[in-house]
Amino acid sequence: MNAATELSRYIRDIPDYPVPGVNFKDICPLLQNASALKLAVATIVELVSTLQIDMVAAPDARGFIFGVPVAMALDCGFVPIRKAGKLPYDTNSLEYELEYGTDILEMHVDAVEKGSRVLLVDDLLATGGTIRACCELLEQQEAVVASCCFVVELDFLNGRERLTPRKVQSIIHY
Repeated sequence: MNAATELSRYIRDIPDYPVPGVNFKDICPLLQNASALKLAVATIVELVSTLQIDMVAAPDARGFIFGVPVAMALDCGFVPIRKAGKLPYDTNSLEYELEYGTDILEMHVDAVEKGSRVLLVDDLLATGGTIRACCELLEQQEAVVASCCFVVELDFLNGRERLTPRKVQSIIHY
């Protein structure tokens, strides 16, 4: 059985959450199973093994769950990208569009060096707005986004298109 097939067994559908008509993909069963969690991290590491990654970054909060162990496996540092006001040091920030309004992401000004090859990791790619903002924030600091990697991708929402021309890799596709 391949990783996508095995891991998809641990993704639970929650109909009409958070609003009617949405079929939420719940990763909690995957997180609760040590073997599945290890397989997800190992699969991400395998997907990016040839990319010469210098740093791993992820958005708050579910991205942290996968980003930190991936960084450890790649022997890289980890860069947290957080909502405004959550980081204690000087930050760069980026305001971005949500479906209904705007939000702000921040990253420490010294989080990445110019030219660093950064892997962005998150649990799920939907419309791509948050991860695109993460890419732009890293690129403002003159880092190179080597790849954006996800455990789950909702293909029908076309989030991958918002990340063009960056490399996008996902384990499970719906």
